[in-house]
Amino acid sequence: MTTTTLDERIAKPRLLDRLVVRPEIGSLLGAVVVFLFFTVVTDQFFSGSGVATWLDDASTLGIMAVAVSLLMIGGEFDLSAGVMTASTALVTATLATEAGWNVWLALFASLVFALAVGAFNGWLVMRTGLPSFIVTLGTFLALQGLNLGVTRLVTGTVQVSGMRSTDGYESAGFVFASTVDIGGTAFQISIAWWIGFAVLAAWLLVRTRFGNWIFAVGGNAQSSRAVGVPVVRTKIMLFMTTALAAWLVGSINILRFASVQANQGIGLEFQYIIAAVIGGCLLTGGFGSAIGAAIGALIFGMARQGIVFARWDSDWFMLFLGVMLLSAVLVNNAFRRRAERVRR
Repeated sequence: MTTTTLDERIAKPRLLDRLVVRPEIGSLLGAVVVFLFFTVVTDQFFSGSGVATWLDDASTLGIMAVAVSLLMIGGEFDLSAGVMTASTALVTATLATEAGWNVWLALFASLVFALAVGAFNGWLVMRTGLPSFIVTLGTFLALQGLNLGVTRLVTGTVQVSGMRSTDGYESAGFVFASTVDIGGTAFQISIAWWIGFAVLAAWLLVRTRFGNWIFAVGGNAQSSRAVGVPVVRTKIMLFMTTALAAWLVGSINILRFASVQANQGIGLEFQYIIAAVIGGCLLTGGFGSAIGAAIGALIFGMARQGIVFARWDSDWFMLFLGVMLLSAVLVNNAFRRRAERVRR
């Protein structure tokens, strides 16, 4: 009698092995823990209004975190992402209220502005070879000064308001800032934008050639170039994707609140990066998940609003944030090492 041994290369991988190669598994477990914790300690957290509140909190952060995660997987950072949300909102609001443009035309102009800045960031990084951290820090400072200077010059203040009286506000507001009634509770349409953006990014990342290029340029740009991957074009498009997301968030904010401060968005870029890291992205590039980044933003929203519902001092949120960041980095590194072993 002869016995045959199944070649380990064609053996069906174990469930545990299939799970650990997923970058988002750690953030998913973290989200479950945070959800269960605040559901137990507060009564309002799992109510209809409570769910609507923390989903709303996570939505705009989640849109940006997903875009930033793609850029981080591609091996780059964008420190201008936070202030860009204010810049695009200011362009839209200024053109609509001060120049009398239709809101839709103003939105298109601000989109062109955002994509141009994103393309410039990507081109400058690739052209000079400077770290994207430095290049986008310069863009951050330039946009911050531009926001304050132009807004004060045009309006005499550091705020642009009056959007509700502009032509096209109602239809644009319906698309970007309306609510959907579910079970008697109003949910912001930004939640749908967040989910749709995350699903589209996840499909792009794992089902398309461009997604393969993103992982390749983040893992090793030189090797990628050697096998024909368009490194420059890929990275410029990733910076433009981050700018697109900033435009979307800026549009949601200006149409929802009908006004914008020139200093909005400053500091949010770090929250986007932290949410992406919590979601499974490595700071070194080449590893991560768009869905994981969306879950990271969800953890943000649940924790921030859960602390409010529990009537704790909001300062505790920063402690939570620090613990989550350190934990995520350790867990992500451990999962990456195990995933590398599984794939060999």
